[in-house]
Amino acid sequence: MLFLLSCLPSVIGATATEQPGPPRPAEADASLRKLVAEAGKELRGDILPFWLGHARDRERGGFYGYIDSDMTIRKDAPRGSLLTSRILWTFSAAYLRYRDPAYLEMASWARRDLVDRFLDKSNGGLFWTVSADGQPMDPRKQTYGQVFGIYGLAEYYRATGDAEALAQAVGLYRAVEEHAHDPVNGGYFEAFTRTWDRLDDTKPEIVGPSSEKSQNTHIHILEAYTNLLRAWPDPGLRRNQRELMELMLTRIVNPNTHHLVLFMRDDWTPTSHGVSYGHDIELSWLIVEAARVLGDPALLARARATSLAMAEATLAQGVDKWGGVCNEGDSSGVTDAGKEWWPQAEGATGFLNAYQLSGDPRFLAASLRTWDFIEERFVDRANGDWYQTLDSHNVVQPRPKVTVWKCPYHNSRSCMELIDRAGELLGTGG
Repeated sequence: MLFLLSCLPSVIGATATEQPGPPRPAEADASLRKLVAEAGKELRGDILPFWLGHARDRERGGFYGYIDSDMTIRKDAPRGSLLTSRILWTFSAAYLRYRDPAYLEMASWARRDLVDRFLDKSNGGLFWTVSADGQPMDPRKQTYGQVFGIYGLAEYYRATGDAEALAQAVGLYRAVEEHAHDPVNGGYFEAFTRTWDRLDDTKPEIVGPSSEKSQNTHIHILEAYTNLLRAWPDPGLRRNQRELMELMLTRIVNPNTHHLVLFMRDDWTPTSHGVSYGHDIELSWLIVEAARVLGDPALLARARATSLAMAEATLAQGVDKWGGVCNEGDSSGVTDAGKEWWPQAEGATGFLNAYQLSGDPRFLAASLRTWDFIEERFVDRANGDWYQTLDSHNVVQPRPKVTVWKCPYHNSRSCMELIDRAGELLGTGG
């Protein structure tokens, strides 16, 4: 697939609009058709069957919180609202697309788990973890966790028309706005007690080093609000999303390096200097999606320009010669050449998005190469789904198959995005 590298000159920075490019070589269209077929097979033949077959606790309900690399289930491991929300989004999206009753059953199972076990009926919001028998363990209200609940419930509503699910998503949104929004500097704080008192910065944070604000949380607020807007085009939500987009473009993405500032104080003063290549390439396509849903042409043009600059920086600095997206770096270059499963999924999507925006064949080559890297290195041919971690030599590490964090959301979403985007390029639809 590397034939694409010299097909056309780079157009990075040349335009912020999507212009029809010259015809693609026939080999490129053949590669896109192959991508559609392989992504569909991976999604429906591997990822979704793994989670359907192994994740549910049929005795106590909900989902197992930990399945080891050898497929040993730790039945008493804590359960996480994040995992349940991500399964809810995955199978709602799959049902919306394919109308397979098995996907609806799984999505409904996840929705019940989220509402029955994790929703705080007294104070609002979602607990971070519960015990295997459903009792709150870590009852903190992590903003990151709340917005994934919004994301999953909004998708369930889009797939089923269930008005109660939409009301639950809106309820979580209102809780986030009431308790987590910073009225002084804008943006959102990270963590709260069960009763929504702010946790001070001496306490360890779930999404990284102790800090008042993080790019990671803000990325996923943006993503969740985008999906909620699709289901509920509320003017207040639209205003909040526009404010968040402005912060993304001016505070959270460094305009000089085109990398995300990872951690920040209340007033947006950076408290870190590292680079997360996976988050960079993930935001590069999510910010364009958010701008499209908002429907502001000027904002969309800015988002496209930022998106391309971020994709260019990630490709130049954070991708190895096999197409793998490295974990971390800094101003000196890559500092962690290991690979997690989720940056690969985001890389395949983000580079294809950059190709759609620019017509630059380097981005198409990068997306195809990262997909090939996934197929060759990450797909677990023995047990299903994907391995979690490769070391710096791209050797599989014995990491669990299921945890509070290890989920079907990144890789299933990537497959769906690749199918749709390649179909758009080919003129055949998703």
